[in-house]
Amino acid sequence: MDTLEKNSRIALENDYSEGAHPLILKRLAEINLEQNSGYCCDQYCASAADKIKKECGCPNAEVFFLVGGTQANQVVIDTMLAPYEGVVSAKTGHVNSHEAGAIEFTGHKVLEIPQHEGKIFASELEAFASNFWQDGNHEHMVFPGMVYISHPTEYGTLYTKKELEDIATVCRRYKMPLYLDGARLAYGLMAPGTDVTLEDVASLCDVFYIGGTKCGAFFGEAVVFTRKNMPKYFVTRVKQHGALLAKGHILGIQFDTLFTDGLYYKIGEHAIKLAQVLRQGFAEAGLKLYIDSPTNQQFVELPDSILEKLTERNIVYRFWEKNSPDKTVVRFVTSWATKEESVQKLVAALKELTAEC
Repeated sequence: MDTLEKNSRIALENDYSEGAHPLILKRLAEINLEQNSGYCCDQYCASAADKIKKECGCPNAEVFFLVGGTQANQVVIDTMLAPYEGVVSAKTGHVNSHEAGAIEFTGHKVLEIPQHEGKIFASELEAFASNFWQDGNHEHMVFPGMVYISHPTEYGTLYTKKELEDIATVCRRYKMPLYLDGARLAYGLMAPGTDVTLEDVASLCDVFYIGGTKCGAFFGEAVVFTRKNMPKYFVTRVKQHGALLAKGHILGIQFDTLFTDGLYYKIGEHAIKLAQVLRQGFAEAGLKLYIDSPTNQQFVELPDSILEKLTERNIVYRFWEKNSPDKTVVRFVTSWATKEESVQKLVAALKELTAEC
């Protein structure tokens, strides 16, 4: 007998399948007929920015709201780099591997360095920058103008505070701003064992963004410049990118809600709790984790025969990579909207299917 009902659907493909957290919906409904100034020049964006600056322990920060992650990465990197500069990234960095060449489209090269479970090492960053400046032909090359990392990484892994400090030290030595992509920052901040706080991120990075799209909002990312270093005429540059939202208050009200009464952290905590249930379920089913991720992204190696049966049972997952002729690495992701019942049903199905193999 099937564990799942014939017509049920379990979708743990990503953390942005659903709309928005109910509290965001409630506030959007409450202000729906208000008339607000456009382009993020409204009371809700101002309130959200104040709350974010307070939460970051960075009262002099400059905050601007954009619609999506790729848009934020492209706008920030393009506006902070000189025409002859590129951005240093791990080989697996999102800007290098999953953004369709959006950075190169603006005329800036992504300068690839090795990755270690999604992370870069300060020692290798140091060697890369040092080799560039020692090269007598460096004026004929793309200059390393800034460094891109994400927390969590593409593999759901996390930097320690010491690792971030070491990377930041190298960046300052070579005058390369450190930019942190926080698309899933809520899940990184609430992961078990992490010693990195939002204040640490603000202290160590020159610019970062707080992800909303994957952390409970309909859409939106809050870009935070921490050193009075927002590029000159930033709003104008944002508009040149086609990234300036006329109804900016829709972004503001969402982040104002996320940073009221700790909602952003509660969203992260919920997803992490269920990811740990899923992780334990994989172990009980005798399945091999592809990588040790403490966050809401869980990667597991499954026989292709099981994948076919999961599809038949209407269980949705995300293909990650093919790592052997008969096995595939897939990703399951929890979010603010994930129900424990769904996770338990998925675990039960995997146990049943692995027992049959």
